[in-house]
Amino acid sequence: MSITVKEDFCVECRNIEPYTLIRKPVQKIIRDRQYDFVITTAICQNCGSEMSIPGLINYNSQEIDKQYRTAEGIVSVEDIANLLKVYNIGKAPLSLALGFGEITITRYLSGQVPSKEYSDVMRRALSSPAFMKKMLNKNKDRIASSAYKKGIRAAESMEKAFSLSDKLLGVISFTFSTMEEVTPLALQKLLYFIQGIYSALNGSYIFSETCEAWEHGPVYRSVYNLFRDFSYNPIEDARFSILRSKEALLDQDERHAADLVLQTFGLYGGKALEHIIHKEEPWIMARKGYEPFEPSQVMIPNDSIKRYFSSVNEKYGISSTEGLNAYIADMLR
Repeated sequence: MSITVKEDFCVECRNIEPYTLIRKPVQKIIRDRQYDFVITTAICQNCGSEMSIPGLINYNSQEIDKQYRTAEGIVSVEDIANLLKVYNIGKAPLSLALGFGEITITRYLSGQVPSKEYSDVMRRALSSPAFMKKMLNKNKDRIASSAYKKGIRAAESMEKAFSLSDKLLGVISFTFSTMEEVTPLALQKLLYFIQGIYSALNGSYIFSETCEAWEHGPVYRSVYNLFRDFSYNPIEDARFSILRSKEALLDQDERHAADLVLQTFGLYGGKALEHIIHKEEPWIMARKGYEPFEPSQVMIPNDSIKRYFSSVNEKYGISSTEGLNAYIADMLR
């Protein structure tokens, strides 16, 4: 498939010619094992031969490195860098805390590919604050006191923050991986809609957490505490790389419900979603007796959400984006 068109010198044509970048399958032998990769190649539009253009060899190396790591389940350089940010720790202290040599992390950040054993340790540290805290305590005597204290504080903070259920973490992860950006305000409402759509289609709940009827809509308090620092800004922070791949915790029906919501409600901003929710029975009933802008912490029962969206399903058929879009259009009128 064509990506872009530019010009450079073609050896075969002996002239400056336009070229097209295409994706090309190649095979490489690494450590006595054959791998199939796909790399970018420059093709002369005049004679059809491959061209050597500046920077392409280095780019191909990066492509192969990334695909090799994926094939072997090896942690990426980006994830290793995120470990430093997640736990507020330097390269040497992180190496020692994980039980490696002092300059091991430095070498990995420079592009050296770690062994599967060491990769698994780093991947586990990234996905489990409890494991990182265990490693910090195990190797406490190997690192400076200041580095240990900063790492422990970060690990304990992350451990407490990510005490959400696996399914809720999975839904949040799926949302992050699907949408280009999401604010805390929009995320709260999308979680509510995903819970509602899933419960209407499947008769059960995708996650166990319940939400509260705040003045601007439903709020899952544990999620609010997790992302409150972002205020009205898109959620973007290395700390939440820890959520990556948590969507694997969702089954097919759960992914389907989440995808339905993100492909429909996800197209609207937080205020538009708030407008819809303020017309829906679960929020209205939970806020009964409160003034419009009066704070409240009344729980919206999951059963109430399921009953309401089951009735919406009967009228609109919300197992498809067409049905959900029709519902949204009516609610926004």
